[in-house]
Amino acid sequence: MKNILLTLAISLIMTSFSAISQTSIINAIKSGDATELSTYFDKIVEINLPDKSNSYSKSQAELVLRNFFSINPVKDLTIIHQSETAGSQYFIGNLITANGKFRTTVYLKQKGDKLFIQELRFEK
Repeated sequence: MKNILLTLAISLIMTSFSAISQTSIINAIKSGDATELSTYFDKIVEINLPDKSNSYSKSQAELVLRNFFSINPVKDLTIIHQSETAGSQYFIGNLITANGKFRTTVYLKQKGDKLFIQELRFEK
């Protein structure tokens, strides 16, 4: 019985850390804050933009996103779908910017008690 309760408690804690991290990531995108968003990047992050796609280090990815957000000032992000399976999560949303709408997909991977962004997609 103690093992079951301990397992449930750990699962609940991990889920709440996950929810907090995902909310923080969404808020960073909503505010166009590449610096805050970069705190959730894995060592290598794949970024797909309408005009280029590549894998970047954390610092390179931050610069790429800072440039993207400066060209496309963010007005809002609306989440339209999210899912979680076996230590991975993703969410899809509509990013409204001064230059139009981008379908935004963020792929996350759980490592220990933290979520890391593996891939960001911004599609016109």
